[in-house]
Amino acid sequence: MFTLLISIMLSMIPSGFHTSRDPEGLKKKINAEFAKNKGIFAMAFKNLSTGEEILINEKIHFHAASTMKTPVLIEAYKQAAAGKFSIEDPLTIKNEFKSIVDGSPFSLDQKDDSDSELYTKTGTQVKIYDLLYLMIIKSSNLATNLIIDLVGAKNANNTMREMGANDIQVLRGVEDTKAFRKGLNNTTTAYDQMLIFSEMADGKIVNQESSDAMINILLDQKFNDKIPAKLPKDVKVAHKTGWITGVNHDAGIVFLPDGRKYVLVFLSKELTDDQAAVKSMAKVSRMIFNYFDAQTRSRTRMVRSSFGMM
Repeated sequence: MFTLLISIMLSMIPSGFHTSRDPEGLKKKINAEFAKNKGIFAMAFKNLSTGEEILINEKIHFHAASTMKTPVLIEAYKQAAAGKFSIEDPLTIKNEFKSIVDGSPFSLDQKDDSDSELYTKTGTQVKIYDLLYLMIIKSSNLATNLIIDLVGAKNANNTMREMGANDIQVLRGVEDTKAFRKGLNNTTTAYDQMLIFSEMADGKIVNQESSDAMINILLDQKFNDKIPAKLPKDVKVAHKTGWITGVNHDAGIVFLPDGRKYVLVFLSKELTDDQAAVKSMAKVSRMIFNYFDAQTRSRTRMVRSSFGMM
């Protein structure tokens, strides 16, 4: 009850309210950290209580890598809510897909997938939910292509437009070599990733139940070397990573144990040292956490003081 009261009081403070914390100073420190690496970085931060944003190269387009799996997840839950199928329905596992270029067949290489176990189940049936789970937490490419065959890349793309994410492009599944050679790639921006995760955090994607279900999957992410790496152990992150050669991303919602939360997105490309870039993103994630924690605590103290609660 007390937490709810504080939340209501915080909402009464104008969104333009600024504490003594220095967002521009923080932005300079972040840019200095990214500048230690060869490559191009983008970042988007949003305080979900105040609407404050800190943006760096937020409209630059990047190869989406596996961050495109979040829009696919969203589309699956949207279609399930519309009654096209149940998340608990079974799907037959196959390893043959059609190129968007000419419809020619291609298969995925088990050795190139971050999850190899699903390949052993070819010809059997697996629940759609289990495929969505593997697609997110282990970034299974096979699961992703199976779900894209089910829901349609064009439908996922259209849903992004309906949400206002105008620069996310969901064109195809994974390892469509002919499409890749023609430059037909899934793309994203930090701003659009921030937008879809903000909507999810607010329970506005499909409905509250579906948003919560997607968040619960994202909370089980197994690749945690960027946003969560340097955060306190009791801080939870519902996020999706992505990487290919010279590209490394992470995007999601950060939950503090007391209910405070924010969205953070990192995108990068043209990297020459992925490990160094990953370390820089982890450092910046901690900078953002420290800034957010100090700022929101300051706001809470101000509310307590204003209402005679000190």
